[in-house]
Amino acid sequence: MKNRCFWVSDDELYMKYHDEEWGVPVYDDHTLFEFLILETFQAGLSWITVLRKRENFRKAFDNFDYKKIALYTEEKYEELLQNEGIIRNKLKIKATITNAQAFMKIQEEYGSYSKYYWEFVNDKPIQNTFKTKKEVPATTELSDQISKDLKKKGFKFVGSTVIYAYMQATGMVNDHTTDCFRYKEVQNL
Repeated sequence: MKNRCFWVSDDELYMKYHDEEWGVPVYDDHTLFEFLILETFQAGLSWITVLRKRENFRKAFDNFDYKKIALYTEEKYEELLQNEGIIRNKLKIKATITNAQAFMKIQEEYGSYSKYYWEFVNDKPIQNTFKTKKEVPATTELSDQISKDLKKKGFKFVGSTVIYAYMQATGMVNDHTTDCFRYKEVQNL
């Protein structure tokens, strides 16, 4: 049996996410936007809740197409509020639209969101060496810095805790614990 990070339950969806996605460096703008939206909706909830609704989010939000989302009308917003397949939080849905618009402004300014995002670590993932749950932080100075910068650029629901989870998910930091089978695999990507 494979040894996984402490937070992974025996839920197959959770294990698949941990084993194939979490902590893998993401450089594609579309995927970075998807994770930003999912982390935004996760705020205050468990990640498994979001994972179980991921495909519903994908359908509801036009396959996470930020160009389409940026143009959502009040009617589309109201439609999303009625969608029982997603997390129907008014502020988070509004934030998704706002964040799509801000995301595209960053693309215009930097050439891509990925370029902007990865500049915070000079394009090189941070390799942590945490052994226990207690060592893994909820925020860092860097997540504080990125959060502050994103807020300045007009993003919503991007507090430091959300951003640190985003950094973990998108591989900006390798927070697989050292006893996890994925630690070395992700380290070598």
